[in-house]
Amino acid sequence: MQNNYFNCELNLKNSSKIVLTGDRPTGPLHLGHYIGSLTNRLKLQDSISEPNIIYIMIADTQALTDNFTTPQKIVDNVYEVAKDYISIGINPELSTIFIQSQVSEISELCMYYMNLVTIGRLERNPTVKNEIIQKKFNESVPAGFFCYPISQAADITAFKGEIIPVGEDQLPIIEQTNEIIRKFNRIYNTNCLVECTPYISKTPRLIGINGKAKASKSLNNAIFLNDNSEIVYKKVYSMYTDPDHLKIGDSGKIEGNVVFTYLDAFHQNQEEIQELKKHYQRGGLGDTTIKSILYKTLESILGPIREKRNNINNQEIKEILFYGTQKARLKARQTLNEVIEAMGLKYFS
Repeated sequence: MQNNYFNCELNLKNSSKIVLTGDRPTGPLHLGHYIGSLTNRLKLQDSISEPNIIYIMIADTQALTDNFTTPQKIVDNVYEVAKDYISIGINPELSTIFIQSQVSEISELCMYYMNLVTIGRLERNPTVKNEIIQKKFNESVPAGFFCYPISQAADITAFKGEIIPVGEDQLPIIEQTNEIIRKFNRIYNTNCLVECTPYISKTPRLIGINGKAKASKSLNNAIFLNDNSEIVYKKVYSMYTDPDHLKIGDSGKIEGNVVFTYLDAFHQNQEEIQELKKHYQRGGLGDTTIKSILYKTLESILGPIREKRNNINNQEIKEILFYGTQKARLKARQTLNEVIEAMGLKYFS
């Protein structure tokens, strides 16, 4: 499984393969999302041979599995995430943006797939095991959260997704999805479900601005796409560098220096960054200088995104989500009808 994936160097020009991707609307998107997934979606959008074969799901149902006591938080962020998509260049005429909970066919598929997966298999899924620990569920794991690999299989198969952009930590989910697909096709003597391939980003996870963990909405250690310039400035100048670099003349460390990590990720002129690193290591380059360079670098990216976002109104977003969800339902309904027919559940013609 580890060797069977597309990577970001693969030329998908004129591809007609269906892509499914998305985000949980638990908060605004940040630079980690931008460098790790959003820019890849733009590349895929530019590479496809026809419109409407990229499906971008706002996974509100999945987000509720561990946010079930605060549903309004999820609802509010659905619109914020959609604004982020449009502001970074996702084109709703080329990519279908939809709300997971509003495509009821996904839930029905999920119910059928539950009969194909054992509790033991879910318990062995490394992604599930790790996230249960991370979220400190202990013995009180919500059934909806525990079963989310099955839910994701329903998400993918509803649209017959063939290319699924994911991080490496999600590879077990794709593996289990393909297990479900193969088992369903074998039991019901059909080929209506299509196996999928993960599309792995080669970009490492972006560290948080405090240098202690990955950039995260829940940890609030990220620079968000909707942050204004003043907030970006404050966050950049609060970044962790080298605690032993007390004077400009002191030699500084690059390893673990968050400012240089961000410059590596976002600055266009990497030759300039390599020279800055050498200068910093031998001494004579202050933290304020490199933070100033990073701030200007990030503003060159976030400024246009912010301007476009400010010109998007809520009614426009509602229309984009409504029509995208309608298109998604049509596709999911076609798949569901094939599944129902394969299972012999088509009682009424």
